[in-house]
Amino acid sequence: MLRNLWSKAAISILSVSWLMWTNPAVAETVLEKVISTGKLTAGTSKDAVPFAYRNEQGELVGYSVDILGLIANQLEQEFDREIELELVALQPKERIPKLIGGDVDLVCDASSFTWRRDRQIDFSFSYSSTGTRLLTRRGNNYWDAESLIGKRIGALPKTTNERAIRRVQPLAEVITVRDREAGYEALQQGKIDAFASDGILLESWLHSSPNPEDFQIVGDYSREGIACMVAENNSQFLNIVNYSLIKFMQGFLDNKPEYVAMFERWFGPQGALPLTQDLKNIMIDNMLLLIDFKDRIVN
Repeated sequence: MLRNLWSKAAISILSVSWLMWTNPAVAETVLEKVISTGKLTAGTSKDAVPFAYRNEQGELVGYSVDILGLIANQLEQEFDREIELELVALQPKERIPKLIGGDVDLVCDASSFTWRRDRQIDFSFSYSSTGTRLLTRRGNNYWDAESLIGKRIGALPKTTNERAIRRVQPLAEVITVRDREAGYEALQQGKIDAFASDGILLESWLHSSPNPEDFQIVGDYSREGIACMVAENNSQFLNIVNYSLIKFMQGFLDNKPEYVAMFERWFGPQGALPLTQDLKNIMIDNMLLLIDFKDRIVN
């Protein structure tokens, strides 16, 4: 009798597992969810100027937010229906858990590729490039790993910046902070000797600082590509994300006005972060490298 009950229970469990695996309503992909609901829920940052941040009106804006708009527009074109773009501000440590949990459909902010992350989620093509640098008071020559021994280096937890500093100099004291603003405050108050972050984000802070002459950006502790992230096993959705990115980059390189205007809004002479020619060339070289290896998109 007991054996029969266990057999029936096992059959029931196997049946439910089979239904969950074969039933598209249960195993709904991100793309199916977006198309059925008409909503694209995207995670982004609140303080990663100029990629994604809150403006004075409290709106989430930035280069990566504009990228998300292009992805939503591409979905509308391909499926002939309106797609609402809902933005969700996330801390870096929340990005991958929210993707895996299905709370957001993708993340585009200032996320950089790492193999550790890629084992949990999937990355799009890179649409920008950056690297770990240090913001410190002028006169602190923290240009190499040896100079960081015993120094207090602030960083956001679970970021490539934190890992880069721990890797290059295990004898540095890495102090994690809750967000970028806390990192900048800690530096100004002398609680840390330097703040580690993406070079472009540090350039943006220095550009808007009331006393930029007191600080400098030093070192090159990592090189990284910035990309969007999606949950694994969503290849059709990732294809659309990648197509949107290539379409934008190709359009920018072809000097199409709408794409040039989008880039210049954030990185041009009057943009949120006017880039030096060297930094601009790095971003353009990143685009050229991708476009050269892909078939051209025919609009």
